[in-house]
Amino acid sequence: MDFKFNKDYFSVKDKVVIITGANMGLGLAYAKALSNCGAKLVISHFDTNTKEIENFCAKNKTELLLVQGDLTKEADRNKLIEEAIKKFKHIDALVNNAGTIIREPILEFSEKSWNKVIDINMNAVWFLSQKVAQIMKKQGYGKIINIASMLSYQGGILVPAYTASKHAVAGLTKAFTTELAKYNIQVNAIAPGYVETANTQAIRDDAKRNQSILERIPAGHWAKPEEIAGAVVFLCSKASDYISGAIIPVDGGFLCR
Repeated sequence: MDFKFNKDYFSVKDKVVIITGANMGLGLAYAKALSNCGAKLVISHFDTNTKEIENFCAKNKTELLLVQGDLTKEADRNKLIEEAIKKFKHIDALVNNAGTIIREPILEFSEKSWNKVIDINMNAVWFLSQKVAQIMKKQGYGKIINIASMLSYQGGILVPAYTASKHAVAGLTKAFTTELAKYNIQVNAIAPGYVETANTQAIRDDAKRNQSILERIPAGHWAKPEEIAGAVVFLCSKASDYISGAIIPVDGGFLCR
């Protein structure tokens, strides 16, 4: 029996990858990593701040399609998919990165805040994945990578809607897998640990909280965004074809301590 595995299985060269919310934060890191590895990118963004990823992709000569929209709206989700197919004819992978977080005490957390977080972190992931999976079924292949969290495992502090949404992302990853794996569609999630981003600046500025977190990370430091991106690139590649339904912690060992 021939053993077929080779280094090309790790390649994402010329793969068409949709990344939501990839003009800033961790999404920007995922986009840069995929660009460096030769992928073609479709980036969904809510605001107009896209210069950094545009310049990065231009320097790399990466084929890039930018689609502005609100992923909580069906029309904008449909526009994203339609424009991706129009330009590239197919979709190899979807990275559901877009998300938001609101910090309020649980006894004061408003319905408005709850709905805002759930709409983008859970509902948009569900509806966009469903639409893209329909295309992937027709193609006969595809990969969906969700972004879970350490709060897919824990309760968190002052972030009840975010915690609920990230538990939901983990559950949806498994639910999609049970029905889509037979169509050669792999659905997985990564759970980033504590990463140096704008969203975590307030925590890092709190000396006591920062120290308590560092004491729980065996690696001894907060992650740089690029230290998280490798898992996304891997899950977009053929090397991950028999991985499905996994929630992979990328956390410097945080969950082990």
